[in-house]
Amino acid sequence: MNFSPLGRTGLRVSRLSFGASSLGGVFRPVDEAQAIQAVHTALDLGINYFDVAPAYGGTRSETVLGRALKGVPRDRYHLSTKVGKYTQPGAYGDDTLDYSRARIRASLDESAARLGVDYFDILHIHDIEYQGRRHTEWALSEGLAAVQELKREGRIGAVSFGIYPMDLWHRIFAGCEIDAALVHNHYCLNDTRLLELLPLAREKNIGIINGSPFASGLLTDRGPADWHPADAAERAVFARAAEHCRRHGSSISRIALQFASQNPGIPTTLFSSASPDSVRRTVAWHEEPCAAELLAEVQAILQPVMNRQWAY
Repeated sequence: MNFSPLGRTGLRVSRLSFGASSLGGVFRPVDEAQAIQAVHTALDLGINYFDVAPAYGGTRSETVLGRALKGVPRDRYHLSTKVGKYTQPGAYGDDTLDYSRARIRASLDESAARLGVDYFDILHIHDIEYQGRRHTEWALSEGLAAVQELKREGRIGAVSFGIYPMDLWHRIFAGCEIDAALVHNHYCLNDTRLLELLPLAREKNIGIINGSPFASGLLTDRGPADWHPADAAERAVFARAAEHCRRHGSSISRIALQFASQNPGIPTTLFSSASPDSVRRTVAWHEEPCAAELLAEVQAILQPVMNRQWAY
């Protein structure tokens, strides 16, 4: 596994990093023992950055990741979690958003207890665009100030956001003091708008974390979960691209992972899995050269949904 500096954070992160949403059953039911083994497999293959959130699986992802990391020396991995968005178990999409200083500080303590740590390398302010952006200004004022305070106190190492809308990313890059940015669904086969942010990220030394290389399940043979906002016609476009890959002896997931993770201008790409076999396969894909001709054919098929703005 190769490593890259993550902007001004001082971290050197593996080019592939582990997103723990799958551990909480966000995409489908998981076996906890297998999920724990997936984390250990990632560590054994050189992955050193793990990201999670209390909202994933109604805290289950943090709980399972904490069990997996128990006994692992803290200097073997970098860890981030999120604040501001909270989801009850079994209630995906029914979120509570709270960017108050009191809730953020309590949330960090709760996450630390579930994960068995007393320090987070990065803390992301989570999904500030949800619920019609009713809480966006709160997150950008009190929420951001609270996280910056935690950094000054030494509870966390770096301040970041984890959001989707590009217009908010441009606003944050232009006017907020952040160290990193978890940008999801914007550098994958069907959306390359993350490239708009790279010049300013280099100028300000902001570490880019690329999330959702499989476009939240769209770029898989299985397809996305029911909660994904893509409609039937849009899903059919992705299904045609997946079938094209199968006919050529590959898979849409393989091409998607290679495309997303092999851009040298992006320090790390998060993928999520609760299966050790899937982790091994993903790392192997990352290390293979991408089939350029097939990639071009797939992106041509995906043109009708290119840079589509999903209503997450």
